[in-house]
Amino acid sequence: MGGRLSAWRVNLPLRLPAPPFLLCRPQLAEARRVRAVELFEDGVSNAEIAGAVGVCAESVRRWRRVWEQGGASGLRRRAATGRPPKLDDTQVEMVRTALEQGAQAHGFETDLWTLERVGAVVTRTTGVVLSRASVRRLLTSRLGWSLQRPERRAVERDEPEIARWIAHEWPRIKKGP
Repeated sequence: MGGRLSAWRVNLPLRLPAPPFLLCRPQLAEARRVRAVELFEDGVSNAEIAGAVGVCAESVRRWRRVWEQGGASGLRRRAATGRPPKLDDTQVEMVRTALEQGAQAHGFETDLWTLERVGAVVTRTTGVVLSRASVRRLLTSRLGWSLQRPERRAVERDEPEIARWIAHEWPRIKKGP
């Protein structure tokens, strides 16, 4: 019976607070540690826990030592250390609202956002001056935006004429000698 119980415990699912594709890496790691604590409390061996949560046995041994010394709170995720961000969440939302109005609403000739233009809007909106690298981090990490490059097309481009040429002229040229 012990063998069956062990096999059953190895296949215990990792219960996550959300689907894995919605969790960032730190949240997934914390979910594994929380599940390991549940299994510690059930008396499951380190090797079985490692198999159940998908980590190496050494990690489980380290987690068990921390759990025995300080409890489950010692395995919780901690706030990031380092310099605090220059913009707080309220300011980031102000910037988001300003950027969603479009570049032309802020006096730019075209509706194309560049790092320099976003930086100028951030400065006008919040009074905080950001470097190009910080503007990129703001756009990608905090706002969730991605780099988009517009297609280069001639202003004089005649779409109906292009469609006609592709439909009529291109097959004639392609069949030639």
